[in-house]
Amino acid sequence: MPYTVKEIAAALGAEAFGAVDLLISGVNEPALATPDQLAMATSAKYTESLSKGGARAAVLWQGADWQALGLEAAIVPLRPRFAMSGLTRMMDRGQGFGSGIHSSAVIDHTAEIAQDVSIGPLCVVMAGAKIGAGSVIGPQCFIGTQAVLGAGAYLREQVTIGAYCQIGARFIAQPGGRVGPDGFSFVTPEVSGAEQARASLGADNDAKPQAYARIHSLGAVVIGDDVELGANSTIDSGTIRATRIGNGTKIDNQVQVGHNCVIGNDTLLCAASAVAGSTVVGNNVVLGGQTGVGDNLTIGDRVICGGGTKVLSSVPAGRVMLGYPATKMETQLETYKALRRLPRLFRDVAALQKSVFKSDNSD
Repeated sequence: MPYTVKEIAAALGAEAFGAVDLLISGVNEPALATPDQLAMATSAKYTESLSKGGARAAVLWQGADWQALGLEAAIVPLRPRFAMSGLTRMMDRGQGFGSGIHSSAVIDHTAEIAQDVSIGPLCVVMAGAKIGAGSVIGPQCFIGTQAVLGAGAYLREQVTIGAYCQIGARFIAQPGGRVGPDGFSFVTPEVSGAEQARASLGADNDAKPQAYARIHSLGAVVIGDDVELGANSTIDSGTIRATRIGNGTKIDNQVQVGHNCVIGNDTLLCAASAVAGSTVVGNNVVLGGQTGVGDNLTIGDRVICGGGTKVLSSVPAGRVMLGYPATKMETQLETYKALRRLPRLFRDVAALQKSVFKSDNSD
């Protein structure tokens, strides 16, 4: 349903100016906005593009002159990007999932389904599973034996929750998210080549060829409240104890969290990151896209790893890391600058050698 400018501003805790009774039915970029849409012009760089669109109202930056921009109304929040969180929530059209339980869903008679739960076509809910009130289970999802989903869960299509996994309130999983597959755990009867290489730091591998025996995953996954799991991302079950994800942590697409890992609160694991087994990641950590973290490490609170960082040893709290192998970002940048200077250094040394050679010949 459309909202007035006044209603939107009130929901965002922002100031509204001008024709606050204008009805808004959507949002758009400034150059593409139509008269019934709210233009997202959150900084002065959008000044020119506003004139190319047809918006009558916009979300503007602090200090913007909305009248000089040719607008009839404006919303000015304290932090425009943060306001986008509330605004997009208001305007989200959803996925069109139906209400109630679809006739094609297969639900074990011992499963506990709370009030106001939507379960889509071709879903499977196994014995003893519990789904909290107000949850939405999209098409083709699987909820395993005795798994627990807290209130307000929102599972997009084709999400898998493995047996015995325990998930808190307001969990969101994007298409293809997997919680609770077995961990990647295998062992050889004698010391393997990989173990030997790790212990020797790269000595020649003389271990005999051996078959791998599977270590089963007896633990599950425990996830706190307000966690989001991206598309095609995986959280493996623990071997003996559970793999754990803290409250408020957000996991991007194609991320791998290995068995026995403990991930803290309000941590971001960005696209294609991977955390190997039994590693502990602290609170408020950010792992940039394609960050790789080795096994059995500890990453302290508030650590930030830039994109593509490969962490091979534990990192103390508060560090900003970059590179392969990961070093402090300031060190990595200095090293990079030094590498860029190497060609000139080689030329200078070559010229100096040539000069010395000529001098020697002249004697």
